[in-house]
Amino acid sequence: MKPTQNFTFLVADDHSIVRQGVSLLIKELFFNAKIHQAGNFKETLKVLKETPIDLLILDINFPDGNSLNILADIKIIQPEIKILILSAYDEDIYALRYLNAGASGYLNKGSSEEEMKQALKSMMLSGKYITQNIKDRILDSYISKKPINPLELLSNREVEVARLLIKGYGNMEIAEQLQVKKSTVSTFKNRIFEKLEINNLADLIDFFQLYN
Repeated sequence: MKPTQNFTFLVADDHSIVRQGVSLLIKELFFNAKIHQAGNFKETLKVLKETPIDLLILDINFPDGNSLNILADIKIIQPEIKILILSAYDEDIYALRYLNAGASGYLNKGSSEEEMKQALKSMMLSGKYITQNIKDRILDSYISKKPINPLELLSNREVEVARLLIKGYGNMEIAEQLQVKKSTVSTFKNRIFEKLEINNLADLIDFFQLYN
């Protein structure tokens, strides 16, 4: 990989300081890089429809939704695009979910500058990047035939509901935010409690603090 190659990047994050910081790292590594930025899903999809992108650096949460739900749309627009998820969320819970949904790499925002550079270079060289921790977890899970983290038992939607419950949202508020029926939220809540073998919200909070 030559640093003078003309790669095109899209940095999608709802915080401008993150977009600027990542853009600076990209410019250090790829001198002739063309960098686009987006602060929400609408802008992200607009850029993707108009411009071929080599690497999309994508956050998880945006004001207009969760990126897990649009990975399939992104792949339809640009099937060959490489996607690096850059998030503050715990990779132990989210990395495999996003990799299974179509992302090519996962990196926590708390990573060092050197690790971020390594992730960017790896994505452009091999088209993928995961930390050693996730490699070990994949191997451990494969050997033991079961998830290492009990939170992995939850579906993507159940994790969303659990996080909102922990934030203090009521069933009606969660239903409005996720655009589902109140009864559906109750069903998800019951499933969460059953899968984690807990009985109340306090237990759920303790569970996430322990494993997240």
